[in-house]
Amino acid sequence: MLWLLLLQVLASCLWLGHSEVVKSFESSCPQFFFRETPPNEALEPQKPAWICQRYKNQYYFATLYDRKMRIPVYSAYIYQPGPGKRPKTWLVEPQLIGPTYPKTMEKEWTLLNRYNVSLEKLSQSQAILHDYKNLTGLNRGHLNPNGHHDDYSSRVATFTLTNIVPQDEKLNGGAWNNYEQQTMIRNTQGCKTTYAIVGAVPGNNYIAKGRVNKPSHLWSAACCVVDNNYIKAWAVIAENDKNQAELLTLGELEDTLTELYGRGQVSLFDSDCPRE
Repeated sequence: MLWLLLLQVLASCLWLGHSEVVKSFESSCPQFFFRETPPNEALEPQKPAWICQRYKNQYYFATLYDRKMRIPVYSAYIYQPGPGKRPKTWLVEPQLIGPTYPKTMEKEWTLLNRYNVSLEKLSQSQAILHDYKNLTGLNRGHLNPNGHHDDYSSRVATFTLTNIVPQDEKLNGGAWNNYEQQTMIRNTQGCKTTYAIVGAVPGNNYIAKGRVNKPSHLWSAACCVVDNNYIKAWAVIAENDKNQAELLTLGELEDTLTELYGRGQVSLFDSDCPRE
């Protein structure tokens, strides 16, 4: 019994040591991926950061972040929509600055005033609020949208600057919103669990004097478990300067992303998720 107790104490200590910026999703927050299998290395940028998005000591989703472009590559989450208020507070990721900072997302104000982090130091590691000020024709586009979550804490967790990109405002309020709010509801009928991955392809344009990349495309894929014998999938892609979204099969999206990223064949889900 004593040995078991010691093992439990050791396990809890190891868990407390888990940081928000992690070495791999497989070892830290695999639950947000179908069959605990994240996308393959074909999406990895030059300067990646794997973030288990943590708010109030709980993981809510996973984000692969591009430190160089200062935008997420993708965010992965389990689709659980529900009614609720839209949060207003934006958060940042302290551990992108360094591992000694808090493991849970915080307000900029908290880091500047309680942890004596300079705005310059914070801005080196990620996008900051000022980067998204005075945008023309663009707004803050969530990859993991707050409306796909059913309680307030999980919605707040999506309001981190590591989960947004500069998105065409007509697309964000139009065709992309229709996909998020209407197509997803239709397609998930009968699903027990729906795993979603939403990403952004880096483009050639920037905001904030070259600090933050404006993606050329946004994309989304879903893998839905209906029962033990039936799994279905779907996908969508949109150019980030048009109010149009094209529905695709998962296989078609993976082939398109393979061409757009140019880093080898893209695989978004475990092979049991149907490509056709």
